Amino acid sequence: MSGGPRLLVAEAVRTARGMPGNAILIDDGRIVAVGDRSTLEAPGIAVHDLSGAYLLPGMRDAHMHPVPYASSRAGSSLAGITDIDMLLETIRTGSAARAAGEPFVALSLDDQALAERRLPIRHDLDAAESARPVLIHRYCGHVAVANTAALSLAGIDASTQDPTGGSIDRDADGVPTGVLRETAIELVSTVLDSSGTLTDDALVEALYGLAGMGITSIGAILGLGDGPWASLGDEVSRMVKIADRVPITVHGFVIAHTPDTLVDAARRLDAAGDRLSWLGYKGFADGSLGGHTAAMHAPFADRPDEVGTMRLDAADRRLAEAALAMGGMVAIHAIGDRANGAVLDLYEDLIAGGADPRRLRVEHASVLHQSDIGRFAQLGVTASVQPAFLGSEYNWIVDRVGADRIVSTYPFASMDYAGVPMCGGSDCPVESPDPWTGMALARDRAGVMTSEGLLPDRALALFTDGAAAALGEPLPLSPGSPADIVVVDRDPVACTPDEVRETLVVETWVHGRRIESAVR
Repeated sequence: MSGGPRLLVAEAVRTARGMPGNAILIDDGRIVAVGDRSTLEAPGIAVHDLSGAYLLPGMRDAHMHPVPYASSRAGSSLAGITDIDMLLETIRTGSAARAAGEPFVALSLDDQALAERRLPIRHDLDAAESARPVLIHRYCGHVAVANTAALSLAGIDASTQDPTGGSIDRDADGVPTGVLRETAIELVSTVLDSSGTLTDDALVEALYGLAGMGITSIGAILGLGDGPWASLGDEVSRMVKIADRVPITVHGFVIAHTPDTLVDAARRLDAAGDRLSWLGYKGFADGSLGGHTAAMHAPFADRPDEVGTMRLDAADRRLAEAALAMGGMVAIHAIGDRANGAVLDLYEDLIAGGADPRRLRVEHASVLHQSDIGRFAQLGVTASVQPAFLGSEYNWIVDRVGADRIVSTYPFASMDYAGVPMCGGSDCPVESPDPWTGMALARDRAGVMTSEGLLPDRALALFTDGAAAALGEPLPLSPGSPADIVVVDRDPVACTPDEVRETLVVETWVHGRRIESAVR
């Protein structure tokens, strides 16, 4: 829709800062004013009446992986698998639909949901498919399992050394079991090509699907053809190819290994069009709680011989400095308390050297030492959190971290009270990108340490004001800001968490244009 100023009128306008009226005036893709219809309506202004609905800032997902998400939607998801027999039948069916020699690669296996409560190994996968390479990813993205054919293709055998920042599980004789952790996944993923299973149309459709959930901007984590999902190809190139068809704003955080590759990726993204741009560097300090690879000070409560994997090294400092020099942001993944402390040490050094703390993000900030909550606030570093993790982890997280650490695991309220800048995301396809589910979990936490739940307005802020700041965007609905608006059937601040989960998205507007196919 275009053609001059337009007034959107509804039951009320709801922001994390209050309810400033019942109407939003937009023109030329920008917010002109927010207030009451009685003061904003004037001759020559078209009125878009949304009686009974609520106008909110567009939802932002500050951290997600759009290419793997699109791939999971296109049929490579193992979500919902309940036992190993069901997994093997899914592999058989999926393999039968592929051309000879084409690998079977799938995402989102949850071993905690399997009846056997264990990861499969290569012998399990061989029983379903022994001829073609098979690689299945745990839903966290930090653990994968390869069949014998995939291991052989990658040249992995008993003599293969663990790569830096990763490990290969082995049996009592030292023979690889097929389970690959962290950077060891790349040994297989980089020699497989499953990119043909994801079309450009499917990627575009997935982005329209995000708009249908009310999402108007994302922080897109993009690989360059390596990493755990390397089989999907160069994700930067894939996004650049569809840039003129992207319906929402995509800010790219690039997983690079050298400053030169970061510079090249930034150039390509920034030249792609109005909806796609480079925003920063994405690095890794550790792994995941689910895979027992998060870097912890003390061992996991359910695995007393394991403290996880620290991946932060000198290269991260060089890449962080390069990103800052380019005018970008730095976003480093840290789950465990040891990893979070190490990233804060790095950021403290960068800030002492002149870095703006608003350009420094810690992705996930899951388990924190109590003193590091204060350090986050003191430094002004942003905690990029994913409340949706609790929806998958609630039944095992206490056993994993133990009673002493659960009080500072996903400590949303403590961070908010301390004044830590926070933004919300999903880490999709690790979790659903649905922001309403994420918002609800930020409040009720699936029953885990509910005292650390956020107040309703602060939960809304995670996915609006906080996420906008973490994506380098202006304050949502402020005069002159992009007219990114979502129309919903209820006020999420006045609703219970369960009612928030049932939110119906009526319309989504991006830069003043209604996304016509945005149907949830």
